[in-house]
Formats: sequence, C-alpha cells, structure tokens
Amino acid sequence: MRIALLTEGGYPYARGESGAWCDRLVRGLGGHEFDVYALSRSRRQEEGGRHPLPAQVRRVRTAALWGPYDAAAGRGAGRRERRRFAEPYGELVHALCAQDTQADRFAKGLYGLAELARDHVRLPACLRSEQAVRLLESACRAPGALRAVRTARVEDLLAVAERLERALRPLSLDWYGPGEDRPTGERGDEGLAGADLCHAVGAGPAALPGLLAKHYYGTPLLVTEYGVRLREHYLRSAAGAARAVSPSTAQAPVRALLAAFQGSLTREAYRRAEVITPGNTHARRWQERCGAERQRLRLVYPGMEAASFAAVAEDTGTRRPGPLLVWTGRIEPTKDVVALLHSFAEVRRTEPGARLLLVRTGPAAGPRGEEYLAHCRALAAQLFPDEAADSRTPGDNPVSFEEVGGAAVPTVADAYRAAAVVVLSSVVEGFPVSLVEAMFSGRATVSTDVGAVCEVIGGTGLVVPPRNPRALADACLALVRDPQRRARLGAAARARAAELFTVEQNVAAFHGIYLELISRSPGQGTVASRAPRPFARPAESHLPGRWATGRPGPQTAAGTGPRPGPPPGTPLGAPPGPSWAVAAGPGRSPARPVAVGASTAEEESV
Repeated sequence: MRIALLTEGGYPYARGESGAWCDRLVRGLGGHEFDVYALSRSRRQEEGGRHPLPAQVRRVRTAALWGPYDAAAGRGAGRRERRRFAEPYGELVHALCAQDTQADRFAKGLYGLAELARDHVRLPACLRSEQAVRLLESACRAPGALRAVRTARVEDLLAVAERLERALRPLSLDWYGPGEDRPTGERGDEGLAGADLCHAVGAGPAALPGLLAKHYYGTPLLVTEYGVRLREHYLRSAAGAARAVSPSTAQAPVRALLAAFQGSLTREAYRRAEVITPGNTHARRWQERCGAERQRLRLVYPGMEAASFAAVAEDTGTRRPGPLLVWTGRIEPTKDVVALLHSFAEVRRTEPGARLLLVRTGPAAGPRGEEYLAHCRALAAQLFPDEAADSRTPGDNPVSFEEVGGAAVPTVADAYRAAAVVVLSSVVEGFPVSLVEAMFSGRATVSTDVGAVCEVIGGTGLVVPPRNPRALADACLALVRDPQRRARLGAAARARAAELFTVEQNVAAFHGIYLELISRSPGQGTVASRAPRPFARPAESHLPGRWATGRPGPQTAAGTGPRPGPPPGTPLGAPPGPSWAVAAGPGRSPARPVAVGASTAEEESV
C-alpha cells in the first residue's frame, strides 16, 4: 500500500529522535511505498540536509511554514472572493474567540477555507489582508468572547493574523491531487489523492493535509504523538510564546488566541482520525483530556536501536577511578541542570572521589539555551574548584561538559560505558529517551518523577520528586554505595527495555495498524486511474456462484424472492459476486457464505 507520511519540523530533515523514529519505521516497512510530505519550520532546517532515504520512499515534498508567503500563487481576491472568504474565516475566528468549544463551527470554517484555496483563490493573501484583521477584531469584541481576547490591540491582531496564515498554509498547497477542473494524471502525480493511508506525526499543522485528504477522498487518517503538541504549547512560558509569534508581542490575547487555535485543530484531528497512537500513558492522558475518544487510542511505544547499547551492557572493562555519574541530553532550563549540580555538591561531601559527566546530545536551543549553558558552566566552576593531587599536577574539575562526537565521547553509547549511575533531573519531560538508552546499556538510573519516567523504568530505577536536589543526591548515594544493587537494577532495566522499546515491536505494531485501517476502508478515493486496492473485495468474491445475504427462511424457496445484489462497496460494473452472510446460531462464522436454496442439512456441510 501507499503511505503518506506527514511531518512538521521532523523527518526527513530533523536529526533528533523524531526524525530517527520515522526513519526506523520507514526502513522497517519495506513492503510499503512511502510519500513524505514535510512541513519545515526554518531555512536552517532545510539547508541542514536530510536523512538518507531508503528505496521505499518514492518522493519527498516540502513546504515552508516560515518566511513570506507566495503572493503570486492563485488568482487575485476580487469582490466575490472576498465575500466567500468572509464567511468561513468568520466562522473560524468566532470559534476561536468563543468561551465554549465549538468544534462544528471551527470545522466549517476550516474546510470552507480549504474549498476557497481549491478554487485557486490566493488564500494566504486573504489571511494577511485588512479584511481578516477586521473579522478577527469583530470576533474578539463579540458577546460571549473570551475575557482574555476582548482587550486585543491592533498589534495583537496583526500578530495573530500572521501566525494563523502560516499555520494554515497547508490548505493552499498542491499536494491534494487533481481537482474537479483538472484532468487526472499518472498515478505518480496524484498526490494525497493516490494515498491509501495518511500517517500524521503530530496533531498540529502536520495533520492538516491528512484532514483534507480525509475530507476530499475519505482516506483513513492515523495520528501518532510521542509528545502532545497541545501540551507543549501550554507549557511554553509567556516570553517563549511571544517569540514564537512576534519578537515584540507578549500580550495575553495573542497567547489565548493561538492556544485556542491549536486546541481546536488538535480536537479536529482527534475527531477525524481513525486511530491515535500515543507513545506512553502520560501522552494518552493528555490526549483524552484534549478530546480524544478512548476507543480510538492505541498505545505504541517508540522503538529504538539497541545494538550499540547492548555492547555497552556486555562490556566488563575497567571503569574510571571513583564513581561516575552521567547525564545526557540538551542543556536547557527544562532539564534543570542547575539542580543536578547542587545535588552533586551534596554527593561530593560524602563521596569525594565522585565525578559528574554532562554530555550534550545537541546544540543549545537558541540564545536562551546558550545563556543557560553558560550559567551552568559558571555554576560548576564556582561550586567545584579545580582539584590537583599535588603542587605540580594541573588542576582538574570533577564536573566535565562534553559533546557527542568529540574525542572524549564519540557516541552516546560511550557516555554510558564508564557510568556507575545515569541521572535525569528534568522538571518537564515527555518520553525520556536518555533513560531508555541507559536501560539498554544495563545501567542503574536515578530520575525525577516527571512525564513518562515512572512508566518507562517500571521499578528498575530510583525516582525522586523534581526540584529537590537533596532527594536526588540521596538516591545517587544509595546506588553509589551499593554495587550489587546497581547490577541488579541494571539487569532488570535491560530486560524491560528489550521487551518494550525495540524497533521490532514498534514496526510490528504499525504494520498491524496499517493493515487494519486499510481493511476498514476498502475502495476509498475518487481518482479514476487508481490501481485496485487491497481488501476492496472479500476473498469469497473469487468463488463462482451466487450467494445469499442471510439464512433462507421458510417462506423463501430456491429460485424465488428477490435476487441478492452485490456487496456494499463493490465498484459499479463489477461482475456478480457474493455478499457477506450473517449466520445464526452458536459456533457459526459471521462471514460464512450460504448458498441460495440449500437445505439446512446441506448448509451445514458447505
């Protein structure tokens, strides 16, 4: 089957865990074809290169959610187009400003704007126009609007209009195949109209192309979230939310309107998706809170490569003198490295020979990340002066900052090789990748109780409250002083990771979900040149003869009564075939074909 993989700021450009997960999934499903539709967040991301693509990836199409829009795309917005734009955009912004959730009104506005873009109207220009700002202002001043948006000023409205235009750019893309006024091309040019299934990585703007494919062609939609996009939006600080929109705007109306848009888009994606796959129960609880129906949720843990870490677990070589505590990740405020440094000061009072290795797995996240890294380095130099064995030996700091790829730490696996304890000190965490790596490496862990940490380690490590350096230090000391306990916890952690977090279990889970979704929606789509789809007709259709839709009753004799028609979903002009029979009685298959006119005894022998 053909899978449309929809990403935002991730595969095939991103080098983080999100891109690596998608790459492992695509490579593991070699029997399917993949078309990747990527929404990029920055020029640097696109220019940074992309993952080497396997043969099953037929093509990659990229669209930017940054920079100026293409003002030449589509025809100009005349008086008629402006009237058509006012109705759906007004519905959408009034749904965002209302105090109660209005999912139907948001959906009506969203798909109305999509129809406008489908008619080649310059939707980005309309979304940036004065008319859009006036409609947004009218919605903010309407009775029943949120209190936070009633005081929106002109600069607030302009900032929100700009951000909405960027978020809604997928509506104007040429990814959706031939329209009613365009001829059908070859199957390779059908775009999303030729996809058997849309798999969106996230319920944000990446889900918009999948929602339109569902709306136009009935294509099944699968949404996977390992980090809930709406949760990430809520967790941003006021300054962070302001920088995401405009460098000079930090007002409550902007944050309220953007949060309302993200929430409405997320709920619409959850409502239209056939299956939603959270990566952990922490994300699942957030999805349920944000409107996802419980029966549509399937827990699928992300798969990770274990080979390099398994070699570390089997390594019994000589370790560094003194216990070594290892931390890995991106140094940013949510990781709370400051609390880790203070807790390590407590460890050093009891274990003077202990050392701390901080390994950066990626660059700092912008200027704020660089400032935080500099602050952590200065704090480490203040808390731990350089130490020397004698008056002639150069001093050495017990805390060292390294980066993956350098001479000291060529790979992430090398960071765990000499570790006695692996530490995680975050105050905000989704799926803790570093803990899973440590578990594959057979290392005991100490971590804070945030996100999915308890679910991941499952009793194979020590957990303490966040923002509590003293508790973190006590847990580290408990493991440093007890090598046998460290060995037992490390072995248990390795067994748990091998059972739950391997690539094989992840690929097998999605392979089953793909087949299930396509079997539920056979023969979907409107493109005439589409090749036959799997499961479009049941296996019994290949048998000769005609079949009844149910058990013949006493008034139905052979050759009398209405002749059964073709099964639902059979294409027009298809040769006569059977339909599904619903058998009665215990022990009978609900999909068993029953011959017309057969007696009860003959029926049992079929």
